[in-house]
Amino acid sequence: MAITKLSNLYKKVTGVKPDIINELPASGSNRRYYRLADSTGANPSLIGTLGTVVEENHAFLTLARHFADKGLPTPRVVAVSPDEMTYLQEDLGDKTLFGEIERGRATRSFSTEERELLIKTIQKLPDIQFAGAVGLDFGVCYPASDFDVRSILWDLNYFKYCFLKATGLEFQEDKLEDDFMAMAEVLMRSQSSTFMYRDFQSRNVMIKDGEPWFIDFQGGRKGPFYYDVASFLWQAKANFPDTLREELIKEYISALRKYKPVDEAYFMEQLRHFVLFRTLQVLGAYGFRGYFEKKPHFMQSVPYAVANLRSLLQHPYPEYPYLSKLLNELVGLKQFSDELEKRRLTVKVMSFAYKKGIPNDTSGNGGGFVFDCRAVNNPGKYDRYKPFTGLDAPVISFLEEDGEMEKFLDHAYELVDASVQRYKERGFTNLMVCFGCTGGQHRSVYGAQHMAEHIHRKFNVKVELVHREQNIEQTFNVK
Repeated sequence: MAITKLSNLYKKVTGVKPDIINELPASGSNRRYYRLADSTGANPSLIGTLGTVVEENHAFLTLARHFADKGLPTPRVVAVSPDEMTYLQEDLGDKTLFGEIERGRATRSFSTEERELLIKTIQKLPDIQFAGAVGLDFGVCYPASDFDVRSILWDLNYFKYCFLKATGLEFQEDKLEDDFMAMAEVLMRSQSSTFMYRDFQSRNVMIKDGEPWFIDFQGGRKGPFYYDVASFLWQAKANFPDTLREELIKEYISALRKYKPVDEAYFMEQLRHFVLFRTLQVLGAYGFRGYFEKKPHFMQSVPYAVANLRSLLQHPYPEYPYLSKLLNELVGLKQFSDELEKRRLTVKVMSFAYKKGIPNDTSGNGGGFVFDCRAVNNPGKYDRYKPFTGLDAPVISFLEEDGEMEKFLDHAYELVDASVQRYKERGFTNLMVCFGCTGGQHRSVYGAQHMAEHIHRKFNVKVELVHREQNIEQTFNVK
């Protein structure tokens, strides 16, 4: 019956019945989408929607017409059934931003073309938020017209009941609710009369003729613009490296200045609270769709969201002491830490003697760095240093007073730092760094020891240090 209604709408628009009706992949909601077409090619294909909640349909239809009148890149509605339970909109094709940046998401190395699409998208976001809000009747928004304390607490309790409780972690509900209220107060100080898209993420951006178009905004409402920035840049499976996020934030702020002045320090401080809130809200959604509705797509996204949360917690949130304590326990649960361990970078640093051969990379990746220390002045040629290694004070003093070794390491640090940073961003799990000298006792030992301590101190990654010829091993674990 519903398909018949869509078919009749198509005939009303084109004059012919569609002889091609293909259901499109399901989204997170209960709405169903179809592509309707005339096989002769004489008429355009259209996207048909079967909604389940008339108020939600009405919100989408009203917003779509309003945005189209503003000239914003959203799909044009071409036909609606009298009960607003079915409607047709223009077909924007099959390319989503999520799909177009697939390679970058997998490798965490985004090409120039992928970056350009992301920049175009984030630059257009303020247009939706500010220009889209002008003259908009927010009363049509569903299920709420405003981002208010009530909706904030609803989302936080969604996280509590649909995700937190499902993990089995024990907690004190009254203390948690106190911090929820504190978070609501912080978020509400950013209230504004802008359109908050709410589910602004790469799956809801279509790419047509190289330009972004925006769909699935029916959950939008009046609210702070920070929320959409957090939604887009910290989408669990987007897998953006920090450097790319920083670049896109700058692009957003630049576009935002067309509508309002921006205090960048305040913007960044407030944004991190919205990122935490959005992450909790997303985990609640994943918990409901995954743990309760058993949808695999959402279960697969949980480790990514937990990894985002773990990264956020590296910078404390003193405003929410009990929540912070609880979240640190949450990300440390074995069910999540095991998954993280599979994707965590380990740097293996070794010292060796060239006469016994360059070490093999047991990870199977090959490559890495091999630094030849034999050009550095050798303390081993002096009898008084022969009993010692590069870990002993006399040799350390010789190498540091001479100065050659420190200059050598400065260059090595610069090379290795760049690789460790990129390996972390791209999700690589193994990097090998070796220092060789004649006997594997003085210069190479000093160099490897200092490199291992430097990497661990700067990047807080796991470092496995091996002084091969000295039979000494040391592990620097993540703090």
